[in-house]
This record gives sequence, structure tokens and C-alpha cells, in this order.
Amino acid sequence: MMKIRAVLALLAMTMAMVAVGAPAAAEGSPCAVTWGSLPKGGIPLPGPALFDIRAGRHECFDRLVIDVRGAVQGYRVEYEPVVTGLATGDPVAVRGGAFLSVIAGATDHDDNGQPTYSGVGRAELVNVTGFATFRQVRWAESQEGLTQVALGVRARLPFRVFVLAGPGDGSRLVIDVAHRW
Repeated sequence: MMKIRAVLALLAMTMAMVAVGAPAAAEGSPCAVTWGSLPKGGIPLPGPALFDIRAGRHECFDRLVIDVRGAVQGYRVEYEPVVTGLATGDPVAVRGGAFLSVIAGATDHDDNGQPTYSGVGRAELVNVTGFATFRQVRWAESQEGLTQVALGVRARLPFRVFVLAGPGDGSRLVIDVAHRW
């Protein structure tokens, strides 16, 4: 009888733990996020020249930064089943379990038609080996003042997008993708 009670008590505790589940990052913890995974931004307008795309690792998220000479003219960032090119509609193969299409109001050439960014057409814009969330950053297209990058991530995770001023008269489009929900 004693063994049955002990087994039932253990079973009840196990069921309670399963029902409640281990908490995700608790509110107030350093990695608590409330960003969500729905599309962010609106309809970007043709913008100034981009000159760099880079990435960084942080404790709670991976970060993609698009550097622009002038003000980014809007953005649209959203998960897609397959990232397709802005103008061509061609699929852009990218590694990962989920795929973000990043469209920035920035062009890849100057007023004289000269390229301003050396990564155009590259499959590996940034080395993201060892990143917790990012799997690949790939060039998609640049068309009529807009630039598109395909960002492969390990799973559909929350993300945020914002623009920072500087350095100088430039700006930076920043995309942070959380390591977990």
C-alpha cells in the first residue's frame, strides 16, 4: 500500500510538472522577449546606397545589421515558406529551418551605377558559423532602390527590427532574432 501511494504521489508530481512545463525565459530575466514572429515594417521606398552587411552574436539573440549611407527608407521583414526574389520571383535557396525575407529601402549602387557593396550575388554574405540562431545570410536581389537579403535561421523564432542613426549621416537596419521563445 505504501509503495502504491509513493508511486501515485510521484506520478501526480510528474503530471503537474508536465502540465505546467518549464518556464521559458521568465519575465524580467535577461533573455525575456516579447517580440513575436509576425511581419514587421511596411512598404519600403527606394533608398540610399548600402555599404555593408554584418552579423553579431549576443547572449540572447543573433543580430544582422545592414549599413546604409543615409537614411534607410523603410523595411519589411517576415518569415516566408520560401524566400523569393523581389523582381524575378525566383526562389532563393538558404539553409535553416525557417526563412526571413529582409527587404530594405536601400540600393546596392550609387548614382553613377557603381556597386557600393561587394557582397552582391554571394551565397555567404556573413560567416555565421557557431551562431546560436543564424544558419545563413544570403544575397537575394536588389531592384529599383530596394535590397533583399535571405536570412536562414534554425527555427521560427521571435524577432525585432529597428533603425539606428549613424555613424555620421548614415543609418543601420538592425534585425535581432531570439535564441528561443
